Amino acid sequence: MATATVRRRKTIKKTKSRATKRQKMTYSWGASKTEGNATYKELLGGKGANLAEMTKIGLPVPPGFTIPTTVCAAYYKEGGKIPKGLDEATLKAIRLVEKETGKKFGSKTDPLLVSVRSGAAVSMPGMMDTVRSSFYCFTRT
Repeated sequence: MATATVRRRKTIKKTKSRATKRQKMTYSWGASKTEGNATYKELLGGKGANLAEMTKIGLPVPPGFTIPTTVCAAYYKEGGKIPKGLDEATLKAIRLVEKETGKKFGSKTDPLLVSVRSGAAVSMPGMMDTVRSSFYCFTRT
């Protein structure tokens, strides 16, 4: 004779704060703020995690920020649409870098020069491009 056991599943009521929690779009590092460390490689890629770690331990690292891999996953999940809030989060991160450097992104007289690069949790030398000295404001359509 076979018996079946039915387990009751606990119903977890989502609170408003949990249901409306947004994913973090940028992780900054610099003199005033450092988010992340070497253990964040899956989230920030090797370069982003190591830059955050070096800043945390006091090594001289120019300020910057990383857009985490979760944003890329959200981009593909949404069918190639830039996730809501990314523009604002990126602008906020750029403003923090401007504040720390005294430079202005897009300025013709004292531009904030940045490098834009893709990253991965594992090293792949020569596989990904870096865009250096990017200082023009890009718009997307």
